[in-house]
Amino acid sequence: MRRRGGLPRFPLVIFKLRTYQPADFAKLYQIDQACYEPEIAYSRRELRHYMRFPGLECVVAEAESRVVGFCLAAGEEGLGYVITMDVLAAYRRRGIASALLESVEQRLAARQVSVVWLETATDNDAAIAFWQRHGYRKHGVRKDYYPGGRDAYTMRKFIVQPAGA
Repeated sequence: MRRRGGLPRFPLVIFKLRTYQPADFAKLYQIDQACYEPEIAYSRRELRHYMRFPGLECVVAEAESRVVGFCLAAGEEGLGYVITMDVLAAYRRRGIASALLESVEQRLAARQVSVVWLETATDNDAAIAFWQRHGYRKHGVRKDYYPGGRDAYTMRKFIVQPAGA
């Protein structure tokens, strides 16, 4: 199906966001494996390690009675870091990643985080465009960040503290 102007039409998907629960771990691991190349996807051990970070925020997206994505971030003492953003391919371009990111940023801001950092591959144009649409700006390049010698942009965004913080 196509809209006028040649843009693809994506069926509406109703989704909800919620806080991670330990019972979600296996599904989040599966989603990460599906979203990233094997050499980049996190091992179970790595994902468990990140789940223990101080100031952890993990928001899960559910649609059609199943977990379809999540955003994992951590922050304290003014600094935050987006560890990963994962949305199953069939649910992309529907606003889920944007909603996940907004929720995580709000939670980090409530923890007094004022700047959020992340890395994304320099050859992943779609990801770069996503982060830039959401206010992240390139700050530098980390050489050989990913396996196989792929570089990553370091990106950051200054976030607004909630009123009364």
